[in-house]
Amino acid sequence: MKLFIIKISLSVLFLGGLLSSCKKLDLVPADRFTDLNYWTTEEKANGVLNTAYSQMFNNNRFFLNEALSDNAYSGRGDGEGVASIAAGTYDASLGRIKNEWNDHYTGIKTCNLFMDNVDKVPGMDPVLKARMKAETRFLRAFQYFQLMTWYGDVPLFDKDISLEESLKIGRTPRAQVLEFILKELDEAIAVLPLNTAYADADKGRVSKGAALGLKARVLLYEGRWQELANTCEAIMNGNNGTYGLFPSYEGLFLPANEYNKEVLLDLQYVPVDRTYNNLFDFAPISVGARLNAMSATQELVDNYLMSNGKSITEAGSGYDAENPYANRDPRLTYTLVYHNYKWKNPDGSIKTIYIKPGTDPDQSQKMDEYAAGGVSSPTGYYLRKYYDPTSLANFVSGLNLILIRYADVLLMYAEAKNELNQMDGSVWAKTITALRNRAGFVDPAALNFNAGLGQTGLRTAIRAERRSELAMEGLRIFDIRRWKTADQVLNGWAHGAKYGPASIDGGYIRANQRVFDVNKHYLWPVPRDERALNANLSQNPGW
Repeated sequence: MKLFIIKISLSVLFLGGLLSSCKKLDLVPADRFTDLNYWTTEEKANGVLNTAYSQMFNNNRFFLNEALSDNAYSGRGDGEGVASIAAGTYDASLGRIKNEWNDHYTGIKTCNLFMDNVDKVPGMDPVLKARMKAETRFLRAFQYFQLMTWYGDVPLFDKDISLEESLKIGRTPRAQVLEFILKELDEAIAVLPLNTAYADADKGRVSKGAALGLKARVLLYEGRWQELANTCEAIMNGNNGTYGLFPSYEGLFLPANEYNKEVLLDLQYVPVDRTYNNLFDFAPISVGARLNAMSATQELVDNYLMSNGKSITEAGSGYDAENPYANRDPRLTYTLVYHNYKWKNPDGSIKTIYIKPGTDPDQSQKMDEYAAGGVSSPTGYYLRKYYDPTSLANFVSGLNLILIRYADVLLMYAEAKNELNQMDGSVWAKTITALRNRAGFVDPAALNFNAGLGQTGLRTAIRAERRSELAMEGLRIFDIRRWKTADQVLNGWAHGAKYGPASIDGGYIRANQRVFDVNKHYLWPVPRDERALNANLSQNPGW
């Protein structure tokens, strides 16, 4: 069912070579694809579209983007450049800066090739062709949205360009790129089928609901609150697909429940043929992981509410710093691994994870215990979310990674209604209460609407809810950038559990010192190599 993304016939291998060769905006080959004999069948056209799907995003960025934010710390190496970016030591030559740009333009090239040539296919079913064009418009909009979010102004073109054109093109104003993205999505929404209309063999393809979900995210990042509210309502009213919260927060991320009603869009993987194994370096070492390369921060852990709905700093919360994981938001347990965690093994057995130094009954092993400079977690936390109990050796998994889910739609709607000063008990009940019910909260104080918080207090609560619900799903960095709080939360120390010297920061581990320059870090620099080849590419402020 998921193979449509990775099954590309031998007849398009030469096209795949062409696509892989143009990894830079400026390297469109002189012999760009013009073979009129290629576009002869629906199958061949579908092969190009499948390539565009496979270029949409990747698992490494899905996970490691969390370490760009205050949710996580990448303590080993510089995968996807997240350590350099978090430390503020990067410049326009960093590999991640260059690769992010190149990868999106490679995907855009594939989409443009498809749109430029699909009409050449003889006798193609017009309904199928219209749907495939709509899918391609969505994928192209997705790529431009990523580019615009990171870089601001970026070159915009909707046809396959020549080498000569690529060396002269300038950056298109961000507002114009945004207008193009929204127009592409609207055109796609008008044509795409409902999620329930796809056959099993096509599960995972873009649906009308997925396009509405991406449009909502674009509007969210722009703070266009009324349009956002309207778009969310178009998803929530049931007229554009069948969506809702999956009953179990834990089960939502298990392979047995792929394609459930909460998923609007996900990255497609399939065992053996297309897999990833990131948790090999994120999970506890005692359950088979290799070492720890990314771990959650204490700041994320502290965000999770107490079971009575109070934050850990509120009077009457019941929080005990010496027993910090008791009576907390159940999503904490389904997302992160902490000291004395009860890890569920695939065979149903339970393994206790010992992280606090000196607590493992087998001190000859003590694999997961915090040890400064060791291979264990530098913050005292490991990852549980997206653990696949059916994974192969070394955590090799074919579990899909969810990019947009219905919970996010509810959170976007709650944020929009509050910013419009329209939050009330009814909106709260179908958004925050619904999410907390599903998470496992039962205390009425945690579920009921509190008008006394006012718009500012509700904003704080909604933002915290978003952080807990979507933790370790790669979205936090974009939230703190759009809220313009990144310069507040990404300057200073990222902390770990209370296993450090008591005289420093209350005993909480100083894991990593962050630097975020408000004068330039809200936009990434245009890659140095691109500007060296094309003098018409201007640079962002401060770079």
